Amino acid sequence: MFLCFFSFSQENQPSNFWSNVRFGGGIGLNFGDGFFSGTLAPSAVYDFNPYFSAGVGLTGSYSSQRDVFDSTILGGSILALTNPFPEVQVSVELEQVNVNTNFDSQFTSTRDDNFWATALFLGVGYRAGNVTFGVRYDVLYDEDESIYADPWLPFVRFWF
Repeated sequence: MFLCFFSFSQENQPSNFWSNVRFGGGIGLNFGDGFFSGTLAPSAVYDFNPYFSAGVGLTGSYSSQRDVFDSTILGGSILALTNPFPEVQVSVELEQVNVNTNFDSQFTSTRDDNFWATALFLGVGYRAGNVTFGVRYDVLYDEDESIYADPWLPFVRFWF
């Protein structure tokens, strides 16, 4: 009887799942002298409590250098955030992306390339309201295999 009562009482309670979800991400744009790069990276996290959140993100990026190459990067990530203090955010993010690069055969002998790349970032940031500024480190970084030029990457996160 207790089990029946407990089951029915749980059904009548409104779900507050969406009130604990925050959306955010990043956007980037770089250009100059024949070069263009744009990135869109939306994400969503669920706040389990004031100290821990976890979620997912998507990544889309396009880069091109006139008469040299064009590259598309598409993928996703899983993300965990902890706030040991209100102003400090520590993060872990596993990112998996597909990189498709096409080279202009008129100007280079490099062959087109399509591959998957994985990064595991450990980060720390300063949090002020809905914005976090910080730096993250790719522990899987390999100079010959990574899509990033350096294992250390600054970040800015926005959450709403």
